[in-house]
Amino acid sequence: MSELFPVSSLGHSVILPRLVGWNIHQNDKFFITFLVATHLATAIVLFFFFRSDWMRIFRGLGRSLRDREIGPDDADAKLGWLLVVGTIPAGLLGLLLEHKLRSVFASAQSASIFLFLNGFLLYGAELLRRRAPEVGEEDDTRIARTVKWRDAALVGTAQALALVPGISRSGVTIGGGLLVGLSHKDAARFAFLLATPIIGAAAALKLPELAGPDGRGVRGPALVGALCSAVTAYLAIRFLMRFFETRTLVPFAVYCVAAGAACAIYFALQ
Repeated sequence: MSELFPVSSLGHSVILPRLVGWNIHQNDKFFITFLVATHLATAIVLFFFFRSDWMRIFRGLGRSLRDREIGPDDADAKLGWLLVVGTIPAGLLGLLLEHKLRSVFASAQSASIFLFLNGFLLYGAELLRRRAPEVGEEDDTRIARTVKWRDAALVGTAQALALVPGISRSGVTIGGGLLVGLSHKDAARFAFLLATPIIGAAAALKLPELAGPDGRGVRGPALVGALCSAVTAYLAIRFLMRFFETRTLVPFAVYCVAAGAACAIYFALQ
């Protein structure tokens, strides 16, 4: 659930084992292999939930490649290329920095501090958000009209912050959407569309680890974890798309600040 809620799934995967006394660590090979399975399940659910959007986006991308241009009224094509522009910097930075950042910030104490800071990032996005466009168009059309090419690149680049345990990918992306003028609902939709290829590609690249030697002894638990991830991700996405029709990031900001501070103090006193 924390993969889609703006509260950092990576941070929770570091903090939770320490809180309950499990003898596992974020950089253990078997644990990373386990997380790959849960992330892949989340990406599949995201694609399934927005499958009609993705079919229109794929057709739009196909039209733009055929015509060698994006039609002035082709919102699906523009949204598709916005997602490409946002995915490329996040993917490149992930490949270059993932291992280094996870190694440096893999402690539960560090994750708690960044979870605390994540709360302020969410609240800051609420304070600085621009007025959203009036409702009256299709969701994807409104997103394509509001988000500029530079905005997509900046939001995509900002996702690299989520490589640090405690900083939320969906939180950074939703916050970025608010800053460029999207409503909460549209910002969440754009965030989840942008997350689908990022999470899916990252999981697919590491999937051979599950079939290889690092997957021995963990394939069964990984399957159970993936099934649980699929169910909870579906429930989470349904809840969040309704939640952001009328609500804001503030409750999640409060949770991150309170949970981050409490965990940081607890670990410091141990």
